[in-house]
Amino acid sequence: MSQPESAIADAQAGGPSNGTPDKGQEPLAKLAERYGLRRAIARPSLPVYLRQLWERRHFVMTYATSRNVSKYSNSALGQLWQVLTPLMNAGIYWLMFGLILGADKGVQNYPAFLITGMFVFTYTQRSVSSGAKSISGNLSLIRALHFPRAALPFAYTIQEFQQLLISMGVLVALVLVTGETPTWFWLLIPVALLLQTMFNIGASLVLARVGSTARDLNQLLPFIMRTWLYASGVFFSIQGKVVGADGDVFRQWIADIMYFNPAAAYIELMRDLLMESHAPRPYIWYVCIFWAVFALIGGFWYFWRAEEKYGRG
Repeated sequence: MSQPESAIADAQAGGPSNGTPDKGQEPLAKLAERYGLRRAIARPSLPVYLRQLWERRHFVMTYATSRNVSKYSNSALGQLWQVLTPLMNAGIYWLMFGLILGADKGVQNYPAFLITGMFVFTYTQRSVSSGAKSISGNLSLIRALHFPRAALPFAYTIQEFQQLLISMGVLVALVLVTGETPTWFWLLIPVALLLQTMFNIGASLVLARVGSTARDLNQLLPFIMRTWLYASGVFFSIQGKVVGADGDVFRQWIADIMYFNPAAAYIELMRDLLMESHAPRPYIWYVCIFWAVFALIGGFWYFWRAEEKYGRG
């Protein structure tokens, strides 16, 4: 009997079929190891996993693009909603916070200040929210095909990045209309977007793993995102509202903690690049770099650790 036939016979019998007496049944794990077999869904090593993900980069891009095209295919305005949604939100918040509540006091060029905050935060919000559903919402695909599951959170973030590219063109035009003039700092906008995208991917990977088992996460996400929105200085200047004109040391300490919030940091960085009148804390670049590297590496490792569990149960 050949070795494969012997392995099948042993597996069916629960032990070796060589007729050896008094040996009892051999555990299947040891039996598989003896014949060089391994689990079909076993998690590959991290270098192998990275290589597999890179080999499927074309699938990631195609999947993201197809989702982006089909998302608004049934609406009359189509892809215009990519721009209209953040614009309408910014208009509502400008009415509420700028005119009614007076959050624009002490902020030069408040329209550019608010619009920049809304566009930047919306990118992170949508990336993280969609990434949280990337595993739980694609169980049929996961169970039918073998591919690195990290491809799904990557594809969802790339989809949002493609939409952001359109929104950024509108944002730059609106900032110019409000009176800002281009400077050499505008050349650093792609760098800022790259750092934010790295953070978004890492955060999406973390929530994708959490969302694959915690089904109530989708119900909690709107509340989490709303709280994150209000804590990120989208509508108000953290330095102006928290610290105030007297420069209280204790309140400055609280403001610095708020600036360490990644969403607030990326908003402040983009405002610094687009608006000459805006002067963020000098360490904002370091905070943005830290969150980009920490989230991407930590999130990828955290997601990879549960690779063999996705789609089970």
